[in-house]
Amino acid sequence: MTEPVAWKILKKSNWRWVIVTDDPSNYAYQEVIPLYTAEQLHPRVKMTQAEFDEFKLLYNLFHGATVIGIINTVKNNESKRFTNLKSRLNKIGKDLELVILWSVYNPEEPEETIEIVPDMKWFVRSKTPEGEGEEEYYLFLSGSDLADLQYFEFDYAKSFDTKEEAKSFDTKEEAEKWTNPLTEAVQLPVEGE
Repeated sequence: MTEPVAWKILKKSNWRWVIVTDDPSNYAYQEVIPLYTAEQLHPRVKMTQAEFDEFKLLYNLFHGATVIGIINTVKNNESKRFTNLKSRLNKIGKDLELVILWSVYNPEEPEETIEIVPDMKWFVRSKTPEGEGEEEYYLFLSGSDLADLQYFEFDYAKSFDTKEEAKSFDTKEEAEKWTNPLTEAVQLPVEGE
């Protein structure tokens, strides 16, 4: 849990509510209410590593430009240079998020404004694992051609670093089209595609 940046306390000495920014245990109080945490005051934008890499490139190329110009550059970009950011900006409300991020971003301390989250995809796998103990593994739907799908053994603990990857889907609905009574659609992180 994130530590609050301030507390509202009811002091016993004069029975008044006061705001303190140091440890409330330094006071004799009747009641204490935690106030804003640093995360609430300065929320970080969640991005995948690919989106962040594109954002850094964009920032380095255009850090003096207007935010509207940046958004138009990304949205109208026909090259594959900013594909992840372009996809992100096509979602409702993400323009404003980029505007705010652009205004507070510090390239010296990117972790202050950006949180890297794993890229998540949907997969179809067996409901119950095969094997026992540390040798457990799930069967994942695989194949590049959906007309020629097959199942193969895949030990998720080894991650998606094998040449033969499981078939991923962007949405739960797409994945559920390929489930049967013995399989389920699950959302899992994928390592750099």
